[in-house]
Amino acid sequence: MAFSTDSDDTSGLLDKIAAGDSDALECLLRNHRPFLKRVIQMRMEPALRARVDVSDVVQETQILITKGIDYFIKHRPTAFRIWIRRKGLDQLIDQRRRHIGAEMRSVLKEENLSDVSSLAIARKMLSNTPSKILGQIEFRERVHGLIEQLGEKHREMLVLRHAEELSNAEVADLLELDPNTARQRYGRALRQLAQLFEENGIGRDGLKE
Repeated sequence: MAFSTDSDDTSGLLDKIAAGDSDALECLLRNHRPFLKRVIQMRMEPALRARVDVSDVVQETQILITKGIDYFIKHRPTAFRIWIRRKGLDQLIDQRRRHIGAEMRSVLKEENLSDVSSLAIARKMLSNTPSKILGQIEFRERVHGLIEQLGEKHREMLVLRHAEELSNAEVADLLELDPNTARQRYGRALRQLAQLFEENGIGRDGLKE
């Protein structure tokens, strides 16, 4: 059972595409490009990033979306954002095989937290911290290390909610959980990270005296 739903704007554009409006498809892709880029950027490992530009992967993914949009509209297997996210991850796997070739870890899980992801989480958790502090390499490495101490499930939950900016319903669909369970896991992840920050002298305003 799917818990997440499309926004009114997305649903309206999908209806227009089904009616043959080609401009609606262009608008739909444009509206969701920032989300797609964010997901790909979070999951793209450094070795691949050195060979392929994020924007190129986004463009290739949008081509796949265009080719598959009729199938999506006909079957509606899940919410549109979840569907294009999967397309993006599939494209990452394909690019990894094409440019690096070796077996890779699953991009579906943030087993090795990226700097981009940890900074996004830090910005949410430490909302009162000045940008100049968040930008300091030493501080970012410290925060990154603390987030790495979380269990894999809790770390992944924070990446999905804060870095990819998915809703609780979308996360529930992705992880095949009911929304209450997803919400509880998210709450536990927040509490554990807040405790780690507190124990290591990091407050919402940055480092404590």
